[in-house]
Amino acid sequence: MKISTEIKTPNMKLSTVYSILFLVATVALTSCGIYKFNDASIDPAVKTIKLGFIENRARYVNPQLSPKLNDKWQLKIASQTKLTRTTSDDAHYIISGTVTNYDASQTVGVSNQQASTNRLTVTVHIVFRNTLTNKTEEFDVSRSFDFDANLTLTQAEARLLDEMVRSLTDDMFNRIFSNW
Repeated sequence: MKISTEIKTPNMKLSTVYSILFLVATVALTSCGIYKFNDASIDPAVKTIKLGFIENRARYVNPQLSPKLNDKWQLKIASQTKLTRTTSDDAHYIISGTVTNYDASQTVGVSNQQASTNRLTVTVHIVFRNTLTNKTEEFDVSRSFDFDANLTLTQAEARLLDEMVRSLTDDMFNRIFSNW
């Protein structure tokens, strides 16, 4: 006598049908351009972008911050938008920026009456111009990064630089392209 361990229920067939329908709907929606699964929300009329170099004009200048921030910013726009980069002042979007603050003078944690955590605050001032609507928007993106008070600023910068660049770039992108 053979005993079957396979149990078939109508719910199994129904869940398979739903899974297939979901997959087909997802493919149809993304391939038709009805819905996009990325963060960028850009008017279809916008085709070109001019990116100015983000200069570091803070009182204290980390010589690595500006070049790395510019590189990451350009890569993010190239990989997450369909905008064509140009050097023309006739670009639909013109974006420039300046690092205006780079300050590590805050102590945010104290243990045994000694500083245990310091905070580095970085601010980037962005000027965003939409030439199609002839509107200019200026805003600041600011992030704080905590580090062990036993580290020198140079040691902390080495550990925090990639996080600083990634966070600031994400915030700038979200503010401009995701309507945040």
